[in-house]
Amino acid sequence: MTHELLTIGRISVDIYPNDIGVGLEDVTSFGKYLGGSPSNVAVAAARHGRRTGVITRTGDDPFGQYLHRELEKFGVDDSFVSPVPGLQTPATFCAIQPPHDFPLYFYGRFPTAPDLQIKADDLDTDAIRNAGIFWSTVTGLCQEPSREAHIKAHEARPRTGLAEGQYTVLDLDYRPMFWASEEEAREQVARILPHVTVAIGNDQECSVAVGPGTPDEQADRLLDAGVEIAVVKLGPEGVMAKTRTERVVSAPVPVETVNGLGAGDSFGGAFVHGLLSGWPLAQVLDYANAAGAIVASRLSCADAMPTPAEVTSLLAERGRLVPGAVPGTPIPEGAAL
Repeated sequence: MTHELLTIGRISVDIYPNDIGVGLEDVTSFGKYLGGSPSNVAVAAARHGRRTGVITRTGDDPFGQYLHRELEKFGVDDSFVSPVPGLQTPATFCAIQPPHDFPLYFYGRFPTAPDLQIKADDLDTDAIRNAGIFWSTVTGLCQEPSREAHIKAHEARPRTGLAEGQYTVLDLDYRPMFWASEEEAREQVARILPHVTVAIGNDQECSVAVGPGTPDEQADRLLDAGVEIAVVKLGPEGVMAKTRTERVVSAPVPVETVNGLGAGDSFGGAFVHGLLSGWPLAQVLDYANAAGAIVASRLSCADAMPTPAEVTSLLAERGRLVPGAVPGTPIPEGAAL
């Protein structure tokens, strides 16, 4: 099978509280979900009807079996997911204190995690080369052998322009607890950026990758490093995307936030769908913004990823242009464009 999206990197079991607005010490019950940013992005794109797969590793334990089952449930190819004997599948806890406080606590990732044991020699480079979009994160560069595997995977990708419709995406996804310093992370990002066509990150992540500055300055540095589309998330001001010939900004889609942790992954899966659909960049951003907002209004991440009908409905409700629709034309109920 040729994947429309193939991701590589982190996977975990997310343990999210059913009690909202309290610290973990006061939570009385939890729910269990598939987690890990690249895995969530694969789930999100699968919800939009895309053929997706993930390259990762789990512990050889019941939680690892659970993650295989969840990937299968969501329609994500798990044939590149293998166990690591002697390591446990990581679990990630969070407290949910809307609207802005969602601290994460990582268990089973130190000194290493199974998904950091992805090895270069085990990669299916043909599958990586042929995927419509290949998606990785900066976290995968934080440790060997995962770092070497990520470099090899990116070197296997064809270097194509936007017109060819094949993209290599780097989620700048910087998490300081996985790195010795920002300088170390910046050094590794610099190695991989020449192989990247799309880079996505918020202000802090872009600062780690290419240095501090305004969103436009950071986008320009990413473009100078070889990226074709630089996406800089602007927080409450929305998101900006910049190419060498175009600059577009998508305003935020306001919702009542329940859990903001999965919004970025939902954005990523919808962004992939928009790129593969060949939409104008402004419409890709609007669609991805709406998809992210929907997940922010829900409790979980993977289980909360929206369908195309849900995204187009929200866009229409907020007066935004639905991709593929003629301005002013009502959207049929249940439309999935």
